[in-house]
Amino acid sequence: MKHEPQNAIALDAPAPASGGRWAAGEDPVKRHQILEGAKRVFMKMGFDAASMNDVTREAGVSKGTLYVYFANKEDLFSAMMDSERAHFVELVRTVLADEADVASCLYEFGMVFGTHVTSDKTISAMRTVIGVRARMPSLCQRFFSGPENLRTVLRGFLERKAAVGQVKIDDFDMAARQFLEMASGGYFKLRLFGDMDVPPSKEEIDYVVRGAVRVFLAAYGPNRRDQD
Repeated sequence: MKHEPQNAIALDAPAPASGGRWAAGEDPVKRHQILEGAKRVFMKMGFDAASMNDVTREAGVSKGTLYVYFANKEDLFSAMMDSERAHFVELVRTVLADEADVASCLYEFGMVFGTHVTSDKTISAMRTVIGVRARMPSLCQRFFSGPENLRTVLRGFLERKAAVGQVKIDDFDMAARQFLEMASGGYFKLRLFGDMDVPPSKEEIDYVVRGAVRVFLAAYGPNRRDQD
């Protein structure tokens, strides 16, 4: 199964309201251009050191254009992190195909999740988010536990599979949390806190994810033995 990032502008994005031109601050292509530039700046410099001038240079837009789309640095950073979260959620959602068997989907999900969450880009983003937690607590809450996140997407998949008898789960939220923890193999925390300088290899992630799927289905598979 091919996993291509879905971080491009949607082909079915709404058209300009009239006259073939976007109103100020509504062009999705320009907004995407700014967010991509901001992402490179914030990931390289961190929130405190980065300035709106840095973003204008990196994104190739004027300061006037930048402020039409985003009121200040906090607004821009929040929009960038929301965009990254939505991208990550959509990326893992694509591998949870309802028509495929549970084991295959969990493996594909685990590989995408494990690879992405331990990448240099994600670790840098997580450190940046944690660094602004005191002044922007709502942003951190949205990023890690917003209305739609990795856990809720996985939970929804498990609920659908339970409805057709492919898993037996009493607490879907707990089951989703357990699989995410197992699939990360502890690598995320090791990377986040600097105990592991480079991402784990594909072979390491594969080994961990296969074990996670095996343990998960032993506990929640359709043939599990219920205990009093």
